[in-house]
Parts: sequence; C-alpha cells; structure tokens
Amino acid sequence: MTKKAIHYINQFFGQVGGEEAADSKPIFHSELVGCSNMLNQMMPDVEVTHTIVCGDNYVTNHTDAALEEILGWLEKQEFDVFFAGPAFMAGRYGVGCGLVCKAVKERFDVPVITSMNEENPGVEQFKTEAYVFQGGRKATFMKDDMGKMAAFAQKIVKGEELKPAAEEGYFPRGVRFEIPHPEGTMAADRVIDMLVKKLKGESFQSELVIPKMDKIPPAPAVKDLSKMKIALVSSSGVVPVENPDRIQSASATKWGKYNISELDKLPEGVFKTIHAGFDPAAMCAVPDRGIPVDAMRFWEKEGKFGKLHDYFYVTVGTGTTQAYAAKFGKEIAADLKEAGVDAVVLTST
Repeated sequence: MTKKAIHYINQFFGQVGGEEAADSKPIFHSELVGCSNMLNQMMPDVEVTHTIVCGDNYVTNHTDAALEEILGWLEKQEFDVFFAGPAFMAGRYGVGCGLVCKAVKERFDVPVITSMNEENPGVEQFKTEAYVFQGGRKATFMKDDMGKMAAFAQKIVKGEELKPAAEEGYFPRGVRFEIPHPEGTMAADRVIDMLVKKLKGESFQSELVIPKMDKIPPAPAVKDLSKMKIALVSSSGVVPVENPDRIQSASATKWGKYNISELDKLPEGVFKTIHAGFDPAAMCAVPDRGIPVDAMRFWEKEGKFGKLHDYFYVTVGTGTTQAYAAKFGKEIAADLKEAGVDAVVLTST
C-alpha cells in the first residue's frame, strides 16, 4: 500500500514571494506546490498529498502561533512521513524546518526528514530531532538533496534496514545501536588492532568519533574604558552605497574597511546595507542601526571611552561559511592590532 507524506517549504519555494513575504502565515495546499511535485515524483511507494507553506520570519518569530496552526491542521490529515526543505544554507529556513520537524515528531511520532548544508545553524539545533541530510549550499542542489530525502523515505516505508548516519548521508543524531561486526571480529580484538596501528603511526578509523571543538579563551576584561580605543566590527552588510569592495549579499567571501574619521553618523544615501538575509529598508534609511557610529560618537564625547577607531569593518553573515568567517576574523584582528585598537564592539543582525 502506498504511504502518504506531507511536505513543508518556505514562502520562496512555495511561490508566495521573496523577503517581502517572509512574514506570511501558514498556507495549506491540497494540490502540490513548487518542489513538492519533484519530491512526489521521486517516490513510487510514497505519495506527497499536501504542501504546507510558511514564511521564514513568521515561523521563527511567532513560533508558538505557527506551530499551533500547523499541528492543528495536521491533526485532520493522514500521513506516514513528514518532509521539510531542503533548506541549503538559508539559516532562517533551516531553523524553520527544524522547528516544524521537531514539533511533528513529538506530536505524531512519524519519521521527519529534512536537508541542510553543514553551515546552516539549523543543523546543530535540530540534528538530534530529525533525519537532517547533508545538503548543498544553494538551490542548484535541489534535485540531489531532494533525491537523498526521497530515497531514505522509500527505505523506511519498505521496512528496509537503515544504515548508520555516515552511510545514509544524514548528520549523526546521537543515537547508538549495537551492530555486529560484518566479519565477526570481537571488540577487544578491534581495539588492539587500532592501538597497534596508532603505535606504528599507521592510519586507522575509530568506531567512536569525538567531534573536535575550537576552544577560544575569553579576552581579558577592559580595565579602563576612558583610555581605550574602540572599533566597530559588524556582519550587518552596511557599506558605502557603491559597495566598492563588491562584498556579496550572501555567502560572503570578502570583508570591507571604511573610513568614518570625519563622521558623527552614517548618512542615508551615502551608506546602505547589502545584506540579503532581511528586509534592508529600515537599515538603509538609518545605516547607524547596523554600524552605530552615532551612539559611539555620543559616548566618545561624554568621555565614556578614549577614541573611536577611524575605520569600521564589515561583512555579511547570511550563508557565510565558518571557514570564511574564521579567515575574516584573523585578517581583521591583525589590522586592528596594528592600528592599536584595544577593544571591539561587534554588531550583528
């Protein structure tokens, strides 16, 4: 018997609109919309019967209301599997997919499947709550990412044996099962074999992978602000209107440095934000909302700190990889140190 599934997507892929529609409330379609059609065509044993569309802002800013409406509607539906996304590197979309998947799993106890790029913040938040497949960076990976989700759903509904996360392609959920070694080798023999290889300097693969986390020691406290030179660093995307460094509006590979030595604020029409992760209108009207030069000048004149650095540093956070973020941090820190900056105010979005 063919199983039934329901698919959740955001306002963009649900053909409601772009950023201007990010506050749209849940919409429930009995006819498939957008990429739900592709997903449905990939599964001979699963039928996608409905599409749920909700704005990224709405589900993340009004989570309780959004989930109440979605779960209430789902109570009246029949489904065996729930899909969300793929969300690629879109942070709000990934978090939205995770929130909905978690709620659906808890309420209905059905398999919940989604896909995100490893840089999506939704991965760390929800990989233990759902099958989160490792996806591509952008929508050009739609077919591949959707195919992984569909193939896995097929295995579930057909009752096939599910392999470990590394083999299936989803992020580890922290769930451990006892699996007999295919060659019948005892654990004691396997661990001795690994130890011998380690002592010989040979490569080996541990059966218990422990993730490596960066340990960043906190900076010492600022002792006397009145003597400190402070700089502004931001991921708000505020740049001169011509964007001279051509910083990307998403998935940035560059950062910029701009002179404010003669400015008491950032004038509208001279500066703007190029950030693609939110509606830019308010920040373009008042660029100091992203780079608070006006507030810093006020406190500088009040003597709260010594001097505002003559330059601010900026990039765009949305979609920017951890690797590039680390690279930017090292480069900006070197420039700040050379300029004799004592402390930094970091602003984000």
